[in-house]
This record gives sequence, C-alpha cells and structure tokens, in this order.
Amino acid sequence: MSSLLVFAISFAQICILLAMLFCTIRLLIGPAAQDRILALDTLWMTTMLQALMMGLRFSNELYFELALLIALTGFVSSIALAKFLMRGEIIE
Repeated sequence: MSSLLVFAISFAQICILLAMLFCTIRLLIGPAAQDRILALDTLWMTTMLQALMMGLRFSNELYFELALLIALTGFVSSIALAKFLMRGEIIE
C-alpha cells in the first residue's frame, strides 16, 4: 500500500475518532432528547465509517460486512427512536 494512502487513512481515522468523541459528549450532556438521539445517530454513522476505514487499512472483508450490519441496525434504531419521539410508542 502506498505511504500516501496509509497517511490518508490514518488521518481519516483520527478525524472519525474526534467526531465519535464529540458525539459521545453530546450524548451524555445533551439538553434535550432530540439532541441525544441526533448524537446517537451520528455516533453509529461514525462507527460504520471507522469499520470501513479499518477494512481499507487491513484489506479484510470482515470489516465491510460489519459496517453493513452497523448501518442496518443504526437505520432501524433511528426510525424506531424517531417514531417514539413523535408518538410515544414504537409498536402500534
């Protein structure tokens, strides 16, 4: 792998880790439930991106499957939490 690509992946991973840190802080001290849900939504997206970066770095297909699983789980949980905030119940 090229040294420029290794540097770019490392820089991207550091940026993603910073985003995860800021999302975790917002999740813990968010003033409203909407802020916490938005932080949780962004946190699963950054986790998925981190798994993709690990897959690129180590050339392992398992990380890409893990990223797909994280994306599917995060999407379903976002829909469920949005429905809970709007109606107060998830299952009708």
